[in-house]
Amino acid sequence: MSHLTLQHYWWAIISLLAALLVFLMFVQGGQTLIYRLGKTGNERTMIVNALGRKWEFTFTTLVTFGGALFASFPLFYSTSFGGAYWAWMALLFAFIIQAVSYEYRSRPSNFLGKRTFDAFLFVNGLLGTVLLGVVVGTFFNGANFSVSNMNLSQWENPAHGLEAVLTFSNVAMGLAIFFLARILALLYFMNSIDHEPIFKNAKKQLLYNSIPFLVFFLYFVIRLLLIKGFAYDPQTLEVSMEPYKYLHNFLQMPLVLIIFLVGVVGVLWGIISSLLKDKTNGIWYAGIGTVLTVFALMLVAGYNNTCYYPSNFDLQSSLNIVNSSSSKFTLTVMSYVSLMVPFVLAYIWYAWRAINREKITESEISGEGEGHVY
Repeated sequence: MSHLTLQHYWWAIISLLAALLVFLMFVQGGQTLIYRLGKTGNERTMIVNALGRKWEFTFTTLVTFGGALFASFPLFYSTSFGGAYWAWMALLFAFIIQAVSYEYRSRPSNFLGKRTFDAFLFVNGLLGTVLLGVVVGTFFNGANFSVSNMNLSQWENPAHGLEAVLTFSNVAMGLAIFFLARILALLYFMNSIDHEPIFKNAKKQLLYNSIPFLVFFLYFVIRLLLIKGFAYDPQTLEVSMEPYKYLHNFLQMPLVLIIFLVGVVGVLWGIISSLLKDKTNGIWYAGIGTVLTVFALMLVAGYNNTCYYPSNFDLQSSLNIVNSSSSKFTLTVMSYVSLMVPFVLAYIWYAWRAINREKITESEISGEGEGHVY
């Protein structure tokens, strides 16, 4: 394969990992609903236990996503992770307190009490989703950095990444992911917990969270289709602003547009079918729809001669899949390693099904059944 083909291949891998990460953030969304859905101590423990079975999948995917970016597009890694470090440190801190909470929440030696660790889980659920969405927003709205001719990057804002929250479109994407994560969590609870009060509360909360999700998501998408985008000349790599760039990307890549539309329909069908009927499989429609939607958005950000990490400080410093990737040799070697990805996905699927073979019940949490209680 040519170097350009490998660059496109690896951006597709990165996009898929990002899509899986957004889907798995339902764990974070569920953590913000513990006291919304759980009215008793046992109910809250059932909810935490349902999430505790899956939180490591999210953390592992986040680490894999970062590692893949480092290996395939190192200039992005050094520019964003090295420059916008306050935003990434806040995200990392949120995941640290999540791991601690699941480890110590139900320990007999927990002198802080369960509510303290439940509060930590809420912080992780809020910061993790919103900050991830803000970072995704910068792929379209740009960030404040510069890159020299020697590929030495420098952040040009003293807030070092936190300034991204001052752009409303970034925040809109963050809030869209926050409410989407809550929606996916509610659908997951309806599928994995056998407890009528939680099911009824989840169905009620599903409507309350779907409305703000649609508002923020539609705002982001409509604005995206109307704004100028960061395009580059494939021959000279010169960057320029192109009106309706992202709309053009969808129209010029019809397969990506189809993936996006199918994904959106999947999310909506998962929500609507669960609201209108007492169905428990909405998580599969909405989950697959989420993966397809985010995957398509990431492809639109990086394909068709588009800068996936634009610079608002210096237009020509903007990063694209050509000027920020590893060498052809590195990408080739990594491509062989990537052939293991289907086996990893198969293992995740097997582990998911094995863990969820039986629904969580109150008897299990109260000690009458088997299984670890978080």
